[in-house]
Amino acid sequence: MTKGATYKDSGVDIHMGYKFVNLIKPLAHATHRSEVLTDIGSFGGFFRLGAYKDPVLVSGTDGVGTKLKLAFLLDKHDTIGIDVVAYCVNDIICHGAEPLFFLDYLACGKLEPEKMAKVVQGVAEGCKDAGCALIGGETAEMPGFYPEDEYDLAGFAVGVVERERLIDGSAVKPGDVILALKSTGLQSSGFSLVRKVFVGNKDWPLDKYVPELGKTLGEELLTPTKVYAKPLMELWNTISVHGIANVSGGGLPENLPRALPEGTQALVDTSLIEMPPIFHLLSKVGSIDSLEMLNTFNLGVGMVVYLDPTDLKTAQEIFAKHQVESFVIGEIIAGEKGLTLKKER
Repeated sequence: MTKGATYKDSGVDIHMGYKFVNLIKPLAHATHRSEVLTDIGSFGGFFRLGAYKDPVLVSGTDGVGTKLKLAFLLDKHDTIGIDVVAYCVNDIICHGAEPLFFLDYLACGKLEPEKMAKVVQGVAEGCKDAGCALIGGETAEMPGFYPEDEYDLAGFAVGVVERERLIDGSAVKPGDVILALKSTGLQSSGFSLVRKVFVGNKDWPLDKYVPELGKTLGEELLTPTKVYAKPLMELWNTISVHGIANVSGGGLPENLPRALPEGTQALVDTSLIEMPPIFHLLSKVGSIDSLEMLNTFNLGVGMVVYLDPTDLKTAQEIFAKHQVESFVIGEIIAGEKGLTLKKER
């Protein structure tokens, strides 16, 4: 009798899926909070919402983009998960929401449990940094859709804030200072341009040690995005925060106005931005002009906080306690909503 076709023959091995789930269960469990009511493997993740007077749920979803291509080239998969958590969580904390839980979506051409477990290891580490629980996700093995040695990664985060404490930018006013939080480098935006500049450039192989970076080029490019949840949570529980902007794709021009009310604009002195060496190197090697750099990359500013000048010292003390560098880059002025740049030195 001729043997019939099987799911494994088509490229999907469900037994590898079972093995993968068993590998990631302890990673997810290590992130759990007391509100989590289920373990990995249920049809849904259960999370008990505590006592709130008027809770507002704040959600965000994002992916890692083509930074994944660098992970494939370098065969390093244990930090890319931090990026996907950071890009989701750093958005929702702009509104004063405490991150509660996270779910990931991992799709691949061929499921290699050990490699995919490294990806989830990074997701779990990011969740620990954010103080949120990894309560579930989806892993899809899709042969013929993705190459066997590649995968895609996306995530979804949910946080909560009392409605009366919601940060929506409406409190931002002329005279507020713009406090920048230093980024970890490129983070996860602009990597299509990064790859165009470096990948395949014989003068800049990814394993090249670069003295000004203090590491290889590949290590620098895969440096994970900073999760700013814990210092920002302490900040808004200590002082009045008027607005917060996450600086991701589109750089300062795209993101700073998103946290401003009508009638105000951010006046930023670009000479005050402490730009990490990777941006100087990228601009030089790729002959990228300053305007293109500004509109594509964060240039060393991971987040900005708008606050009253009288709270500046307290804010900087809090960030220093969390080992986050902060520096003033400008102020809020009256005018059409947007961003104005100046350079005085």
